[in-house]
Amino acid sequence: MDALAIHIKAWGKTLGFQSVGISDTHLDSAERHLLQWLADGRHGAMDYMAKHGAKRARPAELVPGTLRVISVRMNYYPEHAKDIDEVLQDGSLAFVSRYALGRDYHKVMRNRLEKLAQQIRDEVECQCRVFTDSAPVLEVELAQKAQLGWRGKHTLLLSREQGSWFFLGEIFMDLPLPVDAPQENHCGTCNACIAICPTQAITAPYQLDARRCISYLTIELKDTIPVELRPLIGNRIYGCDDCQLVCPWNRFAQKTIEPDFAIRNGLDDVSLIELFAWDEAMFQARLAGSPIYRIGHEQWLRNIAVALGNARKTADIIQALQTRAQHPSHIVREHVEWALHRHPEG
Repeated sequence: MDALAIHIKAWGKTLGFQSVGISDTHLDSAERHLLQWLADGRHGAMDYMAKHGAKRARPAELVPGTLRVISVRMNYYPEHAKDIDEVLQDGSLAFVSRYALGRDYHKVMRNRLEKLAQQIRDEVECQCRVFTDSAPVLEVELAQKAQLGWRGKHTLLLSREQGSWFFLGEIFMDLPLPVDAPQENHCGTCNACIAICPTQAITAPYQLDARRCISYLTIELKDTIPVELRPLIGNRIYGCDDCQLVCPWNRFAQKTIEPDFAIRNGLDDVSLIELFAWDEAMFQARLAGSPIYRIGHEQWLRNIAVALGNARKTADIIQALQTRAQHPSHIVREHVEWALHRHPEG
């Protein structure tokens, strides 16, 4: 088992994972936190979180026979992306979370994890099942136990060597591989991520209220965005990276070398007006294979309408909003109306 663990880590790095670790399946402490978080309603409209309940913290219930979890991470920050601060400070531009600028990571990660799982099966008889943000799995907790990093105060995984600009994935398996020691926390007294959050979604160190998080509001929430939070969203139309942007550990983050994570459709530096003009056919054609595709055209327009309402008033912005004022979707119409009210005549 010791030799196999060494091989697995080497194979994983050959496949493009920057780090590979192994953990057991004991998540009792994490389960208590999860259940309290759900009881407090902080998952918002993410019903799937409550549906699975404690199963998320019990790998052997998800995949019977699981003894170990192999956790991996892969960098995603693309080369040559326009500076985040410049985009956020220019209200006419659309901000898209850095992880969503390229190809859908689910496909990339799953493909690599399947290759790693097959290499393990070729070496020894075992059962393996791969996941990447695709099932009730406590990814950060498992990755922390596998020595890939520690949970930061913003609740994301942090690494001393790689910051936090990476994806996580797992392989559940039924072999008693040797486990890695959990990594110690290195956040210290820093509270930069808490202070920077535009909507104050990080209510305390290691505590996130998803209902206020811009990533939740622009991606997971399918209904209307609470009016009081809309001005705080700024020009963020898909996700938010502010808590990562200010994290000191991201000074050590490395850019991705994966071609699939290269920027598509110029989404790192594009105007809100241009994106708002996309009809549904163009949205589907341009964003096929992108993680953004799953929110759909209606939600896309809703998000951009909010950003246009937050932008500095210009004739072009008023004209763009008016083109969607009679949109068939009541959600789009309501957010466009709100945006137009933010830009009164005169």
